[in-house]
Amino acid sequence: MKILIIQQKMIGDVLATSILFEAIKNIYPNSELHYVINSHTYPVVENNPFIDKFHFFTPEHEKSKRKLFKLAKQLRKEKFNAVIDVYSKFSSNFISLISGANTRISKHKSYTSFVYTDTFKDKATPKSNAGLAIENRLQLLEPLGINPSNIVRPKIYLSDSEKNDAKSFLENHNIDLNKPLYMIGVLGSGASKTYPFEYMAKVIDSIIDEQPESQILFNYIPKQEADAKAILELCSPKTKAQIHFEVFGKSLRDFMAITSHCNALIGNEGGAINMAKALSISTFTIFSPWIKKEAWNMFDDGEKHVSVHLKDYESQQYSEINHPKELKSEASELYLKFKPSYFEEELVHFLNRV
Repeated sequence: MKILIIQQKMIGDVLATSILFEAIKNIYPNSELHYVINSHTYPVVENNPFIDKFHFFTPEHEKSKRKLFKLAKQLRKEKFNAVIDVYSKFSSNFISLISGANTRISKHKSYTSFVYTDTFKDKATPKSNAGLAIENRLQLLEPLGINPSNIVRPKIYLSDSEKNDAKSFLENHNIDLNKPLYMIGVLGSGASKTYPFEYMAKVIDSIIDEQPESQILFNYIPKQEADAKAILELCSPKTKAQIHFEVFGKSLRDFMAITSHCNALIGNEGGAINMAKALSISTFTIFSPWIKKEAWNMFDDGEKHVSVHLKDYESQQYSEINHPKELKSEASELYLKFKPSYFEEELVHFLNRV
């Protein structure tokens, strides 16, 4: 059996969808599995032993219908038995349509259902602590005779050399691995997914107040450096002394290797949190008020993985809406209501566990 799985765009999505490969190989160990992803997301699935071949979707494919058509024709030549389109947007619809595969699976949309042989509506309520992002993906495997209730966790595969290099890097920058080390996801992927700077600084201050010997690393990318420094400047002098601002990974693989040596990753919901979970690192996640927590609070257990959302404390705000996304335009105002004091006790308990 030869299967193509399509998941473009975001790092967290690409990582979450990688569970399908392990689930399929568990039932069909001799299957040949291919993955279409955006090229920049490759580091989170690099070395995954369940993926046989990658096909990279680039900005050129996004901009040019001619290049998209060329990619789709190349994929058709692979003669796949099945295509699983997790992305379910125009480009993946088109690839699926002309793939030639007898079985074509995706999420249900009335205007694209003709492309697929099997479609599934996203569930609204999770049945396990895996969360909807995991459960809704696994149900796409039902047409292949795979039980979606057999939960698979996303995993990142670092080499021993990557982990050893990261350990040396940290030690060479005066990080004591015998003391608590926390990676802070100080910024989200955009303003509407970023906890207010002043509030984030207070969260970091709380960590140092509770554990004065803690060492703090910031997760940010070069274009976010100014914003990360702004948060740094809002921290107390005592906290600033424990922040190693200059210690960060120069690549996504470097970041993951460094994070593998941390006690926990704390901060905004997003790709970094998902990567930490896939590395079996404890997480404390602050959700944006307009993101559906049930979709992305993967494997929360109240112990190793904890997440907080404004809805947990001010549920009346959400009583008359169908989906938190309806509140996206109010994100800034809602974030201001989501004070660090709401979850300070939970954060302290979390720190004392990890």
